[in-house]
This record gives sequence, C-alpha cells and structure tokens, in this order.
Amino acid sequence: MKTRAEALRELRRTLTEAGFETAALDARLLLLEALGISATDLITSPDTPLTAEQSDTLAAFTNRRLAHEPVARIVGEREFWGLPFRLSPETLVPRPDTETLIETALALLPDRQAPLRIVDFGTGSGCILVALLHELPNAIGLGVDLSFGAVVTARANAVGNRVGNRCHFALSRWADAVSGPFDLIVSNPPYIASGVIPTLDEEVREHDPRLALDGGPDGLEPYRILLGEAERLLAAGGLLVVEIGYDQAEALSSLAALHGLEILKIASDLSGNPRCIAMKRS
Repeated sequence: MKTRAEALRELRRTLTEAGFETAALDARLLLLEALGISATDLITSPDTPLTAEQSDTLAAFTNRRLAHEPVARIVGEREFWGLPFRLSPETLVPRPDTETLIETALALLPDRQAPLRIVDFGTGSGCILVALLHELPNAIGLGVDLSFGAVVTARANAVGNRVGNRCHFALSRWADAVSGPFDLIVSNPPYIASGVIPTLDEEVREHDPRLALDGGPDGLEPYRILLGEAERLLAAGGLLVVEIGYDQAEALSSLAALHGLEILKIASDLSGNPRCIAMKRS
C-alpha cells in the first residue's frame, strides 16, 4: 500500500501530465480531503500507509479531477475572505475576484459599528453576505436566491461562520418578495450573455449552475432589475455595490444614469479588470 508521501507524488505527477497548471496544489488538497487529515498530519507522518478505503476515495477524486471537475467541488468547500464556505450544486464556487466587492463596500461605509441593514441578491453560498457580517458586528442581513438549494447552503454557511443569528434567507426572484429600506444592497448576479456560456471554460460550463451564470441575451438583465429596484429599496444615503463582468463598466454606468444613481467607484480586480461598481441614489 502506498504511503501518504508516495500517493501525493503520484497524484501530482498524474495531474501534471494531464496538463493541470495547479497540479501540485490540486494534489495536496485532494489528498488531504480523501485521507481526512490535516496538512500538519501529512508533514509529520508522511510514511503512514493509506488504508484501502482512503485509496479508493483518492482514486475516485483523481478521476473526477481528470474529468475537469473543480477541486473545490470535489472537496465541497472553498475559502473566501479567510472564511470556509461549503458548496452545493446550486452555488457558484466563490472566487478571489469577488473579494473586490467586499473591499469596496467596506471602504465606502462611514461607520463599521453602525446597525446596518444589508441585502444580498443571488446570495448563492452566502459568501458575500457572511463576509460582510463578519466585518460589521452590528449589521443584520437578508440573503435572497431563487434556488432553494442555494438558500439552504447559505444558511448553513452563516451558522458555521457564526453570523447565523444576524441574518435571514429568503426564496425570491430578485426583489419580488423583498421590501426595504436597506443601507447596503450587494449582488454578484449572473452576468454572462446567454450565447457566451457554451464558450466558457469546461470547469465553469459543466459544473457551475447555469442559473447563476446566465444574465440574458446581453448579460445585463439582472442589473436592469436590481438598479430599477434601487429607489424602492435603498435607505437615504444607502449604497448599491454589484460585481460586473470585465467589459461591462460602460454599460453599467449608462444604466446607473438611467435610474438616477450616482457612480461612487469602479473597482478593479486582481488582474486589473473592472470588477465591481458602487452606486448611491443621486
């Protein structure tokens, strides 16, 4: 039977030969999850043999990765804003670029101790809302999603990250079942144009829920809805902060003007692309 170290080397080699750019990291994460051990366990006991059950689990994980299933979906968890988030088939895998939205919102809030009211549309795993509540100790939040599975997952993540007592979750098509006012509206809505989805990377196209990707014919339909609801839902002085596609800043600026919203900031992601827009009622 292979040892932990031998299994890691073999898996890393397999993934490298298959062309995965993150083969070393993928191999380590899959091994730790399959064996049910920590990174410290691997370092301190590399010569421990795998059990038959562990070998079978690792083989199954390897096959799933070779089929281009994202590692986060295989292990069922992804870190975001330094917090762990469980995933489900109905949720997107949280991405580092989305942390730009958190940073932007926090930078524009004058008082992080204030009793703010937050709503997160298309909450998915709940990562945006939970991260904000983690930073805003007196805030309360509402996470809204059209998917029941996403709402269940988000609720579990809120409880797991110890903010469950300060937030609720609701099933709704955008703001159909929601009334304000809110001090902060946030959203990472579907913003991929329908016709572009078949061209996306396989890991996204085949494993992310289409409901969380498809933004309509031009990718802007959810923004038309959200910006159109801003006047009804925003409190005086309230903020609306949304994630956008890399090429959507100009279109969102036009929509903001159409709905009487003032652009406060267009923030770029780690690659230097426009990634979120912050607005307020003008």
